[in-house]
Amino acid sequence: MKKLLILGAGAGGTMIATKMRKLLSEREWEITLIDRDPIHHYQPGWLLVPFGVDTPQGCVRPKKDFISRGVNFVIDTINAVDPIARKVECQNSTYTYDWIIIGTGARIAPDEVPGMLDDWGGKIHNFYTPDGAAALYEKMKRFKKGRLVLHIAETPIKCPVAPLEFVYMADWYLQKMGVRQNVEIELVTPLTGAFTKPVANNILGALCEQKGIKVTTNWTVDSVEADRSVIASVTGDEIPYDLLVAIPPNLGQEFLIDSEVSDVTGYVDTDKELLRAKKFDNMYVVGDATNVPASKAGSVAHFEVDVIAQNLMSDIEGTDNYYKFDGHTNCFIVTGFEKASLIDFSYSVEPLPGMFPLPGVGPFELLGESHINYWGKLMFKWVYYNLMLKGHELPFEPNMYLAGKDTSLLRNK
Repeated sequence: MKKLLILGAGAGGTMIATKMRKLLSEREWEITLIDRDPIHHYQPGWLLVPFGVDTPQGCVRPKKDFISRGVNFVIDTINAVDPIARKVECQNSTYTYDWIIIGTGARIAPDEVPGMLDDWGGKIHNFYTPDGAAALYEKMKRFKKGRLVLHIAETPIKCPVAPLEFVYMADWYLQKMGVRQNVEIELVTPLTGAFTKPVANNILGALCEQKGIKVTTNWTVDSVEADRSVIASVTGDEIPYDLLVAIPPNLGQEFLIDSEVSDVTGYVDTDKELLRAKKFDNMYVVGDATNVPASKAGSVAHFEVDVIAQNLMSDIEGTDNYYKFDGHTNCFIVTGFEKASLIDFSYSVEPLPGMFPLPGVGPFELLGESHINYWGKLMFKWVYYNLMLKGHELPFEPNMYLAGKDTSLLRNK
């Protein structure tokens, strides 16, 4: 019997396991999915927890609830991958494979920034872990005045729009608490603007200005001086804070680095269209574990899964019927006061204004604030659990590329 091994039971790993179980005969193929954590985390919800919009308990479910029948789900810690011998060593056992899919995600590494851990959980918080989001909720409830600084150490990061969402929601939350006039909010980023794409950057950056949120760009961090409550740049500039919401470096898994499967940041060198590992035979990569120039987000993993499933079957069957991933990404951006924006883009088409899915009708507004978008954001959890993780196509998905977008902005740039 042939063996397909999938490492990581997050969004990407779970979805591809479901897809491949439908495509590969159970009599001919054994599919094993390995992860060290039995709990599935709805990561978009962590951002909502500090503001009481969601709860830590509402963002977790058992992973086994989403594993397809016929997939061998193993709880174990992965220690090493040997792509030459085609085997994976875990804490409790060793697994061989004919094909492997790496879907082990990304992790935050606050220890990579000198001084960041010196006051971790004190004046320095994060929303990229369940415990971090819960602790930040308690901190936000008591934060009445001072400087609230959100700092991005480096890119790439999981969900690139999350920093903007946080500062937008912080403005909303502090206004509801009646203390916004006593709090300065500053977004500090190594990017050249509030967002990476020009049209979206202009719109989302202007929204920061409207909300009185300062955006400091081109900031390369050197260290955190926790004893003085400042972050310092490599050029010697300093920014003081009373509450630092830190987005540390996001790295891949250490066992991939140690196994020399990835680069030094833990990301696997991946063909951005075929999603096959460049340096190793019989290996595909999905989601945050790749180094493709697309966002590290659940929607990206969802779109990647169809490409990987088709291409892996083409490899197995010896055909040339390959799909190409175009970098498709979309997400809702909470902008505060029960409103949100929606962006949809790819490698070649940046986020553009418009109405989706029907031009001029919507109901969702692209790069514009609306209550419908906000409720779409909240409803996405149901979509995630009941459609995405189970391998189903999303509503309107086949039309999501240029539908309703104002492409004249591309011509006028």
